Amino acid sequence: MNSKVLRFANVAAIIATIVVNALANILPINGLDTGTISDSFPVRFVPAGYVFSIWGLIYLGLSAFAVYQALPKQANNPAVAKIGWWFVASCGFNSAWIFAWHYLQFPLTIVLIVGLLVSLIMIYRQLSSVRAEASTADRWLIHTPFSIYLGWATVATIANATIALYDAGWRGGPLSDSVWTVILLVIGVCLAAFITLRQRDIAYNGVLLWAFIGIAVKQAAFPLVMNAAIVAAVAIALLIGLALIRSLPTQRRKAMA
Repeated sequence: MNSKVLRFANVAAIIATIVVNALANILPINGLDTGTISDSFPVRFVPAGYVFSIWGLIYLGLSAFAVYQALPKQANNPAVAKIGWWFVASCGFNSAWIFAWHYLQFPLTIVLIVGLLVSLIMIYRQLSSVRAEASTADRWLIHTPFSIYLGWATVATIANATIALYDAGWRGGPLSDSVWTVILLVIGVCLAAFITLRQRDIAYNGVLLWAFIGIAVKQAAFPLVMNAAIVAAVAIALLIGLALIRSLPTQRRKAMA
């Protein structure tokens, strides 16, 4: 399909997504605030409220991508072509999730957030093939925004699943909520390690670090969860350090050894 159509669709998609997310709390949709719904469930894999401010950074990055890819000089940018229609799909899943969440359709929210996660994974995989040749502008305006978005979608999918299961009546038996949260934190660290080994992606790991610190703050009344979140955050910080070292030129790495 014509690249001009795709580039226009990308701009329209992010504008629609931002509008829907803004109205979700301005109206709010169905008379319910997005964060209030989350706070109504006593699940442990939920960070402190301030952590959700990352959405501002995410939408700033995605808006920058939309403007950048629409510039005439980017008409033949291979990174934009690699993303294809997956970005439009991700925006559709994002907007649909807002309505499902506000109307308390939690089983549907799982389907939609998994759709969002899959869309972002496809974008991430496609961008990985051109990451080494990316210009500075491409790294900051294409690769980094999607790394941050995928990192947050990873955390949000896990949190959404815990809420949907709780709403369905499952309480984690025979394990306690705290033990399950520790298991989920371990999974998060494993994902971060995988990304570090494969891509040395500091932005993705930075989001997990931000979220895990937020979980430690939010769940301070539950020592097992708080301590596990702190350990997980330290592990992520070490992985970020490793990624930074691996990103250095070979000569500088040898000098540091």
